[in-house]
Amino acid sequence: MLEPPRAKKIPKVIKTPHGDRTDDYYWLRDRDNPAVSEYLKQENSYTEEVMRGTAELQEKLFAEIKSRLQETDATVPAKLDDYYYYSRTEAGKQYEIHCRKKGAPTASEEILLDLNVLAEELTANYLRLGVFSISPDHRYLAYSLDTAGAENFILRVKDLNTDQLLATEIKNTYYTLAWAGDSQSFFYTTLDEIKRPNKVYLHQLNQPTAADVLVYEETDHRFNVWLRPALSRQMIFIDLESGDATECRLLDAKQPSRPPRLVESRRAGVEYYPYHHPAGDTLYILTNDGAPNFRLMKTAVAAPGRNHWLEIVPPRAAVILDDLEVFEKHLILTVKENTLSRFEIINLADWQTKQLNFTEPIYVVQTEINLEFAVRSFRFRYSSPLTPDSIFDYDFSTGERKLLKRQELPSGYATDQYSSERLWAPALDGTLIPISLVYRRPLTPDGARPLLLYGYGAYEMTVETYFSPSLLSLLDRGIIFAVAHIRGGGELGRSWYDAGRFLNKQNTFSDFIAAAEYLIHAGWTSAAKLAAVGRSAGGLLIGATANQRPDLFRTLVADVPFVDVLNTMLDPSLPLTEFEYGEWGDPREKKFYDCLSAYSPYDNVRAQNYPNLLVTASLNDPRVAYWEPAKWVAKLRATKTNQNLLLLKTNFGAGHAGASGRYDALRELAFEYAFVLKTLGLEG
Repeated sequence: MLEPPRAKKIPKVIKTPHGDRTDDYYWLRDRDNPAVSEYLKQENSYTEEVMRGTAELQEKLFAEIKSRLQETDATVPAKLDDYYYYSRTEAGKQYEIHCRKKGAPTASEEILLDLNVLAEELTANYLRLGVFSISPDHRYLAYSLDTAGAENFILRVKDLNTDQLLATEIKNTYYTLAWAGDSQSFFYTTLDEIKRPNKVYLHQLNQPTAADVLVYEETDHRFNVWLRPALSRQMIFIDLESGDATECRLLDAKQPSRPPRLVESRRAGVEYYPYHHPAGDTLYILTNDGAPNFRLMKTAVAAPGRNHWLEIVPPRAAVILDDLEVFEKHLILTVKENTLSRFEIINLADWQTKQLNFTEPIYVVQTEINLEFAVRSFRFRYSSPLTPDSIFDYDFSTGERKLLKRQELPSGYATDQYSSERLWAPALDGTLIPISLVYRRPLTPDGARPLLLYGYGAYEMTVETYFSPSLLSLLDRGIIFAVAHIRGGGELGRSWYDAGRFLNKQNTFSDFIAAAEYLIHAGWTSAAKLAAVGRSAGGLLIGATANQRPDLFRTLVADVPFVDVLNTMLDPSLPLTEFEYGEWGDPREKKFYDCLSAYSPYDNVRAQNYPNLLVTASLNDPRVAYWEPAKWVAKLRATKTNQNLLLLKTNFGAGHAGASGRYDALRELAFEYAFVLKTLGLEG
């Protein structure tokens, strides 16, 4: 029998405010140690050897998934002034090509940025686009690239009139950028030593970066800095966000040298998000101040503070005000009720509201790219487990929904062969947990079908159940796919989130376990045929579940899992740690230390049987360091008591999201699907 690699134990004492701890695998944090690289490579070799028998299946899955991909395709053009902007793909090429046309969608094409060419020029196996921003006069393109996966971007500027790069090259930038109205300057953000976006600079074209002006610096490590241009193009927002509070400053796009103005000082537990309308120089503000599920306020830019806010859409107990778009004559509120979103369209002329509703039992709807302020319609995106991704324009005057594009599957797709359902599973405390289900017909709930359960449950994120062409490869093999919308997410409002974070975090894991038990007891599957998957914070979910109820699952997949929770949260030198106090709590406080200790997957590995486990890591991941999954696997190998598979697969050239090329990403997915099928006994 092939023997798995065994990481050596080198005990290290870690001092904490609450006593000393010993970590046998702390040494795996040293990426410069050749022994670390060697161990990760040994794990990869072992994984490859164990999965060698699935090579044909992997190729088959890859071919299936690719056959459903419209390889040569284009997005719906988005109009801005006299230009139509879009991106497209070509068969056989990994990356997007960004383009525009002037005057009409039928005009000749101008290629702005071909990421395939850049990947070849940079000899990059990984390439991710961060910023892609056109100047107001449409002459300049500011774009940034990450070639390692570390989410540390180099910013360049291209003169689209000459098709030449300017001398500008700014390193250590992040995801947001905003042009000033003069098209000769822009604002951008940079990262500090713990990879937190903390500074805003103003750059003048054709000036050295050494002359860039520091506009704002955030010194509180719990807050990140983002730039957000208003759709009116007259204002730029500096958004400061922590786990449970926000603060905003205003920049005048027409006078970029003016210092930013504070809207309202930060307060613990209070979030607010302003949006600009030129009429009356008005700010519309979504806030949870006095309204857990948010309300909509209004004030003047001249008097932005909270004392001047006027409520225009009051809070509702069961309805979440989730997002806002401000157009010249209308406001678009995205609201969520009973886990499902819809639009409320407010006419600014008479303040009448129209509802834009949808009928499927499970679906996803969100506003699409809307670049212009003065429009007769707005664009939105719709999808469901059964309905391919669809782009619509909604006419404000007539209420007509015009379908512009629906995702095509070249291999064919028949909606009536599949079904989706919404179930409700009782948690330990009686709370009902929503579960979204999709499967291939016909189905008799007799426990005979395998099921793959997905979960996340953190950061108030809603797990959206959109259409997935790749998922058909599992559905067509009889696997039911389910999403457990557990507490810690945002599906049912702020109270749902609060019930699954801080000292309530165990609810997240208990809810997932309760969902699995419900699916088994209701006959949808059995423990012998149940698999589960989670990514990042969802990987924490998988890790905690593996420790607490390994008997419920045959197979678990943990992608870039946040499993060394206690050690990470005790180390403020790591990226994100202090920012994450708003999610997990600060373990320097005894109550949070004890809470984290109780569920941290790495710290709770024990001598017991574990399900089959596939664990992935990325060497350059700035969000979940590679050593977290590596340490967890090492400890599991030394501790677990059965012979079920335990595989670690590390990507040495990627970051948190895995491979950047679309075909490479499909191969990674095919590998994971093959592992699930292999361990569920469905390799045929």
